[in-house]
Amino acid sequence: MARKTSTSETGSEPAKRRSVRPLKSLLPYVARHRGHVFAALCALVAAAGVTLALPLAVRRMIDHGFSAADSAFIDRYFAVLMVLACALALASATRYYLVTWLGERIVSDLRAHVFEHVTRLSADFWDRSHSGEIVSRLTADATQIKSAVGASASIALRNFFLFVGAVAMMVVTSPRLSALVLLAIPFIVLPLVAFGRKVRARSRLAQDTLANAAAFATESIGAMRALQAFTNEKSAVGHFTAAVDRAFEAARSSTRARALLTAVAIFMVFGSVVAVLWIGATDVLEGRLTPGTLSQFVLYSVFAAGALGELSQVWGEIAQAAGAAERLSELLAEQPTIAAPATPVALPEPATGLVRLDAVRFAYPGAPDRVVLEDLSLAVSPGEKIALVGPSGAGKSTVFHLLERYYDPQSGTVSIDGVDVKAADPTAVRDRIAIVPQDTVIFADTIMENIRYGRRDASDEEVIAAARTALVDEFVEKLPAAWATQVGERGVTLSGGQRQRLAIARAVLRAAPILLLDEATSALDAESEALVHTALERLMVGRTTLVIAHRLATVLACDRILVIDGGRVVEQGTHDELVAKDGIYARLARLQFRTGEAGPLAD
Repeated sequence: MARKTSTSETGSEPAKRRSVRPLKSLLPYVARHRGHVFAALCALVAAAGVTLALPLAVRRMIDHGFSAADSAFIDRYFAVLMVLACALALASATRYYLVTWLGERIVSDLRAHVFEHVTRLSADFWDRSHSGEIVSRLTADATQIKSAVGASASIALRNFFLFVGAVAMMVVTSPRLSALVLLAIPFIVLPLVAFGRKVRARSRLAQDTLANAAAFATESIGAMRALQAFTNEKSAVGHFTAAVDRAFEAARSSTRARALLTAVAIFMVFGSVVAVLWIGATDVLEGRLTPGTLSQFVLYSVFAAGALGELSQVWGEIAQAAGAAERLSELLAEQPTIAAPATPVALPEPATGLVRLDAVRFAYPGAPDRVVLEDLSLAVSPGEKIALVGPSGAGKSTVFHLLERYYDPQSGTVSIDGVDVKAADPTAVRDRIAIVPQDTVIFADTIMENIRYGRRDASDEEVIAAARTALVDEFVEKLPAAWATQVGERGVTLSGGQRQRLAIARAVLRAAPILLLDEATSALDAESEALVHTALERLMVGRTTLVIAHRLATVLACDRILVIDGGRVVEQGTHDELVAKDGIYARLARLQFRTGEAGPLAD
């Protein structure tokens, strides 16, 4: 299977310089829920405050002793500790709920925004991108962000508050010992920063590698019947296994870096605490500190060290989330090359269906050196039926792509109802067009909903009427669930002719002034083809119709025939006129007469 270039393949060097700054892209989503964020922060501060109050009680108990005379004092302190425990439990539960809710909500908003954005991207983006890799970003990368926002961020904030509070209380408790601890901080932070960069780079590589594996799996699963038909199971399994192994190796490298980061952080933090405690124990022996004060300092040191150690662990997860956020930000940074101008020109009402292409030159963005259309001009009057014929690769389908404004020509103009489509809103242009493609797209839904795709606000009665025009009712009413029948992914339960009739029903339902038919009857049997031709002829009355024709019967039903070769209109006229010219059309017609009516009118 050919693999398209992934939008994530930007090279390894830039990845090495990436930081957690991509997480800033999440701030607009966080800002939407300021109330929940404020409540979560209050719960975090409350939980940290209660935790930081515990060492004070420990110091008072140790310094007052545990004699029988102090039993009432101790009882009161333990009662207070019980109240603090309840407050800590309530604050922690509130923090967990609010932060988890924020993680789910923010990622849901992000996924919806990214999906909405990619639906607006132009055809050239999809020409160079892999749909499976895009799905991986929407799922796996968004899940990584959810984990960070809903768990890691909460842990990081909690430990940050604990660390700051514990350090402040350490300074209050013993400025001398605190100064020693603060001197050790640079020796702790510098290794964390150095290893953190490696973790970020390797996390991004792991995510990209996994996305490539997921993209291949999505493509293979979607084409499973073709894969099995050509007995390529072993090849596909080998390809996917190799991709998964590469993802595993990248993940193992990332995990190794994170493990080393954690080990260095914990050793540096707790090693410095042990050294400071040794000095503190000496101060107690010499009478410069009370045992309770040292115990209080010890607890705050443990809190600070534990918080910093925990921060070092979640930092790796946050770095992974930053990589995921960056990958999603790359999608959001993609801008459609085909977009509505700032002040689009309104298409005239009522629509007439006038179509013109004037001196159009076009090459696809992925192959700018291969010109598909060269100085192509054609005009289709309202209500006229035009057939486009010619050899494969002559540019017939490209004409359809330009009319729907999937692309813009490098020169020349494409206009509908007298308006250059570049000056109009692409949505308004496409609203005036109904298309029946050669490769029909069927969704994993009911027959009714697949037809309603042509016009989402259509009633059930309108859908059924359109389906009857396209002879869909001929097979649907024989099904047990009738119009509610599920057709499976890509319409796998339907025959080729049935899928084509669903596509025709969509075009009927759309009732647009311009019809684009890409050999709309190519997959029908002879009896159905004749009936559908009749239905299409009724549908085409009063509508401008362009037909990419490969069959002589379709050509004969049109008012005029345009022969395209080498990206230009080289012949035009009626069937009899073109046969009399004895040119390209006549040669194609002779080939079909020789092979029978079912043969193609093209090379």
